[in-house]
Amino acid sequence: MLSANRKKLAALFVFLLAGLVLVLWWRRVPVPGVGVMLPHDTYTPRREAFWPHRGRILDRNDSVLAYTGARYLLVLPSWGRLDSARLNRLLGWPDSAFEYRSRDLRRRELPLQLDLTVAEYDLLRRHQREWPTLKLREYTARNYTTHVAAPVLGYAYANAQPFLYQAQRLARGRFYRLRNGGLETYYNGLLKGSFGAYHPLVDVLNHSHGTWATDTTYHPGQDLHLSLDTELQAYAERIMRERKGYIVALDPATGEILCYVSAPTYDPATITALSRGRERSALLLAEDMPLLNRAALQASPPGSVFKLVNAAVALQLGGITAETGFRCDQSLINCVHEHPNARNLTQALKYSCNPYFYQVMRNVVNNVPDTLVQPVDTCAQRHLNLAAWTRHVRSFGLDTLLGVDLPQERPGFIPTPAYYDKRRGRCGWTYGSIYSLSIGQGEINLTGLQMANVQAIIANRGYYYIPHFVRSVGSSGPLPRFRQLHRTLVDSVHFAELIPGMVAALRRGGTAELANLDDVGIAVAGKTGTVQNDEGDDHATFAGFAPAEKPKIVVAVYIENAGFGGLSAAPCAALIMEKYLRGKIAKKRKRWENWLRCGDLAGQGH
Repeated sequence: MLSANRKKLAALFVFLLAGLVLVLWWRRVPVPGVGVMLPHDTYTPRREAFWPHRGRILDRNDSVLAYTGARYLLVLPSWGRLDSARLNRLLGWPDSAFEYRSRDLRRRELPLQLDLTVAEYDLLRRHQREWPTLKLREYTARNYTTHVAAPVLGYAYANAQPFLYQAQRLARGRFYRLRNGGLETYYNGLLKGSFGAYHPLVDVLNHSHGTWATDTTYHPGQDLHLSLDTELQAYAERIMRERKGYIVALDPATGEILCYVSAPTYDPATITALSRGRERSALLLAEDMPLLNRAALQASPPGSVFKLVNAAVALQLGGITAETGFRCDQSLINCVHEHPNARNLTQALKYSCNPYFYQVMRNVVNNVPDTLVQPVDTCAQRHLNLAAWTRHVRSFGLDTLLGVDLPQERPGFIPTPAYYDKRRGRCGWTYGSIYSLSIGQGEINLTGLQMANVQAIIANRGYYYIPHFVRSVGSSGPLPRFRQLHRTLVDSVHFAELIPGMVAALRRGGTAELANLDDVGIAVAGKTGTVQNDEGDDHATFAGFAPAEKPKIVVAVYIENAGFGGLSAAPCAALIMEKYLRGKIAKKRKRWENWLRCGDLAGQGH
């Protein structure tokens, strides 16, 4: 009897085991050691979405300049009276602070809104029952921790809709919308990253078995590490506060931009802050056009600074040697400086002698090679000579887009024989009709970025890296094209022959002697310029670098309607160089800072 029961139990066990195996086979649940899987109709489809956080912008010292985070608004009532004195006391504001902060709000645009700090927002939230007519609003937006470098930081279109809407209604709107985006627009794709969605099929044990839809790869927003020195930037903007013009400073060894001022300046947060509509309208309507990114978009004659380029090209083409001298013959062209005749190139650069450089370029354009075979067609030869000059000048990165990491820049302009042929006929122009090119006037136009880059080429003795603001995207360094070295068509030895004259220009008797920094052990090399202006006072320019040997900083300055470059632009550049190289300004030059904001050193008895 017992044996029969055992047989029944054994049969039942075998039956159950067989049933379990059958079920497992049908469901294909993974069994340890057995690669069995579920059929597709039993998978669970899932969707995993990842939204990237917009990357930050940091300066060269890793201080955060821009980030995406919470912003806070106080929404004011559009009717009834508000006890502003009581509100000031609650928030710890001085008397009349509320009236001052709300003075720019447009009463016809509702709702009326004021920006709040985190502490002010929390305080009002705790007392909200006492202020039933006030509303608080929290939203996510781009935050700027600095009040400088607005043309550099710019804006992303997604963050600047209030500004773009205002710009559409104004005559200058299209210009600003297309050209004012800065790094936020140029690197927008890297900053914002990309949304990612994954679609795995999972089993009961949460194991993935392929996908049920096409995946999109997630990329986090990348941080931008700038080469900008925020302290130097703030200092330069303070000097240019009441001016119109630009300052561009860069490291010639890398092309990294250290300081970039377009004056008049403005706060970068003005463009994206919801509560600053009145300020945006003022910027758009201002006659001095503070929203114009002058150093990238305003191409102007460089003045006598361009004599450096002409000298280098003439040395390369055999028009002169470093020992060539010319008489200061003012019957050829006016020379505004009283000085001895330049016996060589060094003295010519020191005195910035216009007749000297008139004759330098005349030697290039009118050069006739020795020939005993047949007479030379002087018209054709003049075309060939000017074409050779143009080709060498263009190798400095002129008459083209440099490729800086901004959404828009101007290429400048260098005239060609074809340009003059079209305007005056093939043989209708001579050197006498284009001689203004010899002193950086006439048809020549350069941007501030190009002016600074020319000085970087001289500092490097013939090569440059494209100027750029971003020294690293995440941890990967700059974009590859900013690591490529570009050479000019002028040999390095000819650039070396320019340096003594550039240094002499900042010594006694030179056109830029006020900008001398020998007292603090810094030898500066540079060149002044005064750009003729038929509609008012002349524009002042200066471009140079320091130290003269193994330069660490290049500075180009352009100040509109400031007169002689040696009395405003050159001292301004010297302050920037000293601030960067020493971290402070010598006491004897501290007084320059306020003078340069609204005048020049000539008006101070210098």
